[in-house]
Amino acid sequence: MNATEGAVRLQARAVTVRIGAGRAILDDASIDVRAGEIHALVGPNGAGKSTLFGVLAGDILPLAGDVLHDETPLAGIRPPDLARARAVLLQENAVSFPFTVEQVVRMGRAPWARTDAANDDDALVAAAMAATEVTELASRPVTSLSGGERARVALARVIAQSTDILLLDEPTAALDLKHHEDVMRLVRRQAHAGAAVAIVLHDLNAALAHADRVTLLVAGNVAATGTPAEVLTAERIEAVYGQPVDVFPHPVTGVPLVVARR
Repeated sequence: MNATEGAVRLQARAVTVRIGAGRAILDDASIDVRAGEIHALVGPNGAGKSTLFGVLAGDILPLAGDVLHDETPLAGIRPPDLARARAVLLQENAVSFPFTVEQVVRMGRAPWARTDAANDDDALVAAAMAATEVTELASRPVTSLSGGERARVALARVIAQSTDILLLDEPTAALDLKHHEDVMRLVRRQAHAGAAVAIVLHDLNAALAHADRVTLLVAGNVAATGTPAEVLTAERIEAVYGQPVDVFPHPVTGVPLVVARR
């Protein structure tokens, strides 16, 4: 991970996505994902977060606009090269066959098969399982795990892929409090090591605590982009979510907290 910190690694410029001839589910949206930063995509249900995520991953082709990886159009990058450049964690990680945990994590090394990097497979798989605390589950069938355990295994697969761009769609959704924080700390370590991270979050407090930048989406449009404190103000949250909130500094850390008014 040797990209210059702050360099734009992944960029969507004025992208629009429509369902057939219907309404735009993403309209003229732009985002820069930079090396060494966590960029959170937030917004209410149906705002377009997962659609923008799919555009950044190269899984959704926009009707208009450009998507660039290191200033190269994403559409022009061969799938094997793209798989070695960025790793994607989807919101749904269904595994229907009884692969073991280690086998699933090892799937993250598939893009590096028949390359010199394959020599590091064993070490990287072991390190990824240790980082996500699934080593003790290595021989268990994934189908026997809880939802939270499966989420951690899926993240271990992404970490084992060993890329410097990470795209994570709600990686903490099924996790308890400890593992939620463990995962976010792990994501922060990846960013500190130089990775460019785009992460879809529903938890606004997680975005305030962990993200370097936030893009707030509403009805397929970018409502605001900037630092978490700049974007997630009480007034803007109420306008976008339709829920009055208070935003105030944590009494110990000073990090802003969002609390719904009841």
